[in-house]
Amino acid sequence: MTIAFTLNGKPFSVDVEPEMPLLWVIREVAGLTGTKFGCGVAQCGACTVHLDKVATRSCVTRVADVARRSVLTIEAVDDTAVGRAVQNAWIAHQVPQCGYCQSGQIMAAAALLKKKPKPTDADIDEAMTNICRCGTYQRIREAVHLAAGSDSLGRRSSIT
Repeated sequence: MTIAFTLNGKPFSVDVEPEMPLLWVIREVAGLTGTKFGCGVAQCGACTVHLDKVATRSCVTRVADVARRSVLTIEAVDDTAVGRAVQNAWIAHQVPQCGYCQSGQIMAAAALLKKKPKPTDADIDEAMTNICRCGTYQRIREAVHLAAGSDSLGRRSSIT
């Protein structure tokens, strides 16, 4: 069955089983390996992508469910102003340690900031449900605040 959708701003079609997880279409068919496999049950968030601008766990999303929709992966998140700001903030706060979860973390943070441009700590805690085995949660929170235009104390930042 041919399934057509937009992948990183470009038309994309694939002839696979409709039940195939979107994660495997992205990684194995499209060859975009920035989106990671973690748990396979939508708990860890390493596979987070944007589906119609909403953070979505691609390991449990059937490719049939993305037909005629838009998927954005870590490879193209910097095409958006919010995505660039998040990536710059991640660098400024040296968020990654091992880095495995970071593409999913960045995608979740970018989706949060699109929905809520000035999140509180509580907003961040509620939205950022991705698991970081290295425990960089404080740096993640600080980076989200920086990307939002202020640091964790509410001061304006100069990152653009």
